[in-house]
Amino acid sequence: MPTSSLIALIDDITSVLDDVALLTKVAAKKTTGVLGDDLALNAEQVAGVTADRELPVVWAVAKGSAINKAILVPVALSISALAPWAVIPLLMVGGSYLCFEGAEKIAHKLLHNKGENHVELPVPPVDPVAFEKKKIKGAVRTDFVLSAEIITITLGTVATAPFITRVAVMTGIAILMTIGVYGAVAAIVKLDDLGLYLNKRQGTLPRLLGAAILKAAPYLMKALSIAGTVAMFLVGGGILTHGIPGLPRSIEAMVNGRASWLVTLVPPLLNALVGLIAGALVLAVVSLGTRMVRKTP
Repeated sequence: MPTSSLIALIDDITSVLDDVALLTKVAAKKTTGVLGDDLALNAEQVAGVTADRELPVVWAVAKGSAINKAILVPVALSISALAPWAVIPLLMVGGSYLCFEGAEKIAHKLLHNKGENHVELPVPPVDPVAFEKKKIKGAVRTDFVLSAEIITITLGTVATAPFITRVAVMTGIAILMTIGVYGAVAAIVKLDDLGLYLNKRQGTLPRLLGAAILKAAPYLMKALSIAGTVAMFLVGGGILTHGIPGLPRSIEAMVNGRASWLVTLVPPLLNALVGLIAGALVLAVVSLGTRMVRKTP
């Protein structure tokens, strides 16, 4: 009898761990849009910091990010336990915000007049300590918004799972995202140093590799930014699509029986289209509201 109970307990634990692993994988895929943008934004936040202070700044922001998630995860779990009806509206808000951010980036690129003439004013001396603290504070504030999106998307993935599974998945995603993002940011901001180090080494191969890294580093940042923007529309549009009753089934019926490449490509493209339209609409509303507020005496 004790043996059978132990075996049953082990089976239950194994089942929970399988569910946690599967849902963590699904949640990680759904948060790729935020992850790409998180990488680019945080790498940009370190710009201007002296080389010897880059890693300490990244570490300080990573600690702030861990505190952000330590606040957000319990709040999200409380919502899922006490007001599960709020999960879908929160997801729709999070998806809309992702699409808005993507549309805002594109609008800024298209509407910003690069040829605009302006006079460079002399820059007053800046206190390095105060500058560093300002950078960290701004990065942690940005991280709070992005972490909220990650936690909200994860919450939608595990909304119907048992509570213990929700706790494990959301905690796991919070830890993985923090380590993954800031580990990658630390590596990105030190690419230049690695390139310089290799460039000074003896031998043709290290020098060629160092030169290639130095040349590729700026393009890597641009690629991360572009990938993050595209993923915002894919992920945000996917969230909105699945929140509209009947739309996922209509998309599935549209590609049912078609060629495999259509089945693979059409749903993400439609998600991106929904995300682009939603982002443009939200951006228009926000821009109009901002103008009205500014005109109000």
